[in-house]
Amino acid sequence: MKNLLLLTIGITLVLAGCQEKSVEHDYTDWPSYGGPDDGSRYSSLVQITKENVAQLEVAWTYNTGDATERSQIQCQPIVVGGLLYGSTPKLNVFALDAASGKEVWRFDPFEVLGGENSWAGTNRGVSYWEEGEDKRILFGAGNWLMAVDALTGEPIPGFGDGGKVDLRKDLDTDRQDFLIVANAPGVVYKDLLIIGMRLSEGLDAAPGHIRAYNIKTGKREWIFHTIPQEGEFGYDTWDPKTIKQIGGANNWAGMTLDQQRGIVYVPTGSATYDFWGGYRTGDNLYANSLIAINAETGERIWHFQAVHHDVWDRDFPANPNLIRIQKDGKWIDAVAQISKQGMTYVFDRVTGEPVWPIVETLVTQSTLPGEITSPTQPIPALPEPFMKMTFQESDILNLKPEWQADIRSQLENTLMGDTWLPPNADHPIVLFPGMDGGGEWGGASFDPTTQTMYVNANQIPWIIEMTANASFENVGQAVYTNYCGNCHGLELKGNPPAIPSLIGLKEKYSPDSLDLLLRKGRGAMPAFDHISKENRAVLVDYLMGKAEIKSDKKELKSENSLLYPRYYMNGYKKLVTKEGLYGSNPPWGLLTAIDMKSGKKKWQVTLGEIDSLSAQGFAPTGTENYGGPVVTAGGILFIAATKDEKIRAFDKETGELLWEAKLPASGHATPAVYEKNGKQYLVIACGGGKGTKSGDAYVAFALPD
Repeated sequence: MKNLLLLTIGITLVLAGCQEKSVEHDYTDWPSYGGPDDGSRYSSLVQITKENVAQLEVAWTYNTGDATERSQIQCQPIVVGGLLYGSTPKLNVFALDAASGKEVWRFDPFEVLGGENSWAGTNRGVSYWEEGEDKRILFGAGNWLMAVDALTGEPIPGFGDGGKVDLRKDLDTDRQDFLIVANAPGVVYKDLLIIGMRLSEGLDAAPGHIRAYNIKTGKREWIFHTIPQEGEFGYDTWDPKTIKQIGGANNWAGMTLDQQRGIVYVPTGSATYDFWGGYRTGDNLYANSLIAINAETGERIWHFQAVHHDVWDRDFPANPNLIRIQKDGKWIDAVAQISKQGMTYVFDRVTGEPVWPIVETLVTQSTLPGEITSPTQPIPALPEPFMKMTFQESDILNLKPEWQADIRSQLENTLMGDTWLPPNADHPIVLFPGMDGGGEWGGASFDPTTQTMYVNANQIPWIIEMTANASFENVGQAVYTNYCGNCHGLELKGNPPAIPSLIGLKEKYSPDSLDLLLRKGRGAMPAFDHISKENRAVLVDYLMGKAEIKSDKKELKSENSLLYPRYYMNGYKKLVTKEGLYGSNPPWGLLTAIDMKSGKKKWQVTLGEIDSLSAQGFAPTGTENYGGPVVTAGGILFIAATKDEKIRAFDKETGELLWEAKLPASGHATPAVYEKNGKQYLVIACGGGKGTKSGDAYVAFALPD
């Protein structure tokens, strides 16, 4: 194979209670979410180099044909045995010949589940398992975990109920009417698939417990309660009066498995309700935590909580990287976790001891009535943050006087300048880094040969504005606030173009068609078929603008015995000008290399470009970016992610831009790198969304023959 080098790296692992032994990692394959099973997003292939990367051309394009308005593809495909596996905007799963892009099979899960699927969701990939000739693909479709034959796409009849398992069940609760989405693929350990889930952001959310399923039968083998039950470690960090009604603390970002040690590293998100935690007094373990779990039994080995009693939506956004670094002359097998806060936390994989000190630091306290925030938050001494940590007066957008005036007018009554400033009853606050990070779900990549980590980030301010709870005499407003208010705002204005306004829906929908939309979902909007028929009817009437529906709240109280926060967050809002430009000075998108031997930044460059600003003479400003980087032994870092519909190659040592190509839609996903028939390929899902046009393409690049 010309210019193709198989690079294997011998790694010495010290297993608890065992002698040292050498484990070789083969980084030529791409069989897992995150590429190799260590989540490194690293390839040892070297056919594509810094010298020839500019010659890359499109090798093949696969169009799924099922994109819809505001649909997305966030899938990082995997490649096993010459087949590339991925998912479409409407959650079909497929296998392609990895060299030609020709479809081998395609499976529509909703033909099995019944009914037409109009909700695309955000499936981020699939999992692969094999035993002899039995080869399976496992994936999530809404609240279903499904298994199909990896060679034919046919459902596995012996897995659960005819090839499917309902994730609303076996949660050790009395309820099953939850919004649950299996958006990130699980990890495979022996015959187990260990998986998390995406949940509602409100107080109707399911508990975010981690579960392991038998891949052969679909039976649940173990469960780890991320919201502890009475008698379990961490139970005393919650209010015992309400703990059974609190949800969240879920793994929606994926996880990473140390196959040799049998340890799965699980990052979790916040507990509900995100922005007012008066019902969950205490630190709230295991929300906002990295948990090391015995993959065989589900038992906790160690944990670290990055945010105590979260009121900022500071979920851990990505699966961690398993890294091996040399510090102070000693080799350490470590796990590194990026965060929305723009910080990276690094621990010994076995003991959980921080590689660099993490200091509990005094932070600003909440003044919201009924809220008690933590007096301290843990801040790592190193690695260095991969973005700015505060939004100050000097950071206000000043590229043009009119843009600056616009942003200043929006900030007149707003508090800012403090990363840990909690939501306030009287003033909006600037959240920086914003709710999407900082680091986000694309994750980081790690080069084991140079011990360098690469991470992209959004450097964009968001606004949190709290509104006191209404009396709920209008039950329609109450139902809307609980299920829709976080995204679309209490005034129904949304945050276009990513989150549409709901004003004037009666001009676009009939009551029946709006009810169907609520039940099925669309684009990034989940299906709300878990809401009772009666409350959904109330919500439809409210959205159609009918007169206020008076109530003594019995309709609301009857559904799931919900709690209602004393304060609500008034919609997800970025700080932007009338033209949609972000309210901070650029760069708005960043790409950073961190030397993990020292914890210091090696280089940092702007990621993304807005052509209209470049045409006005402004240097590239960077853009929002969703999706992650991959790094190769050929000296290159590849990343799409940006809203400008481009994929780029950077010199991994210097950050110099070496190549870029236009995509049919934004590649809001992480690429995959693989080889077939002696040829190296780079493939990216181009699904758009996130405020850009939607797409349906997987595009593969390679050097010309």
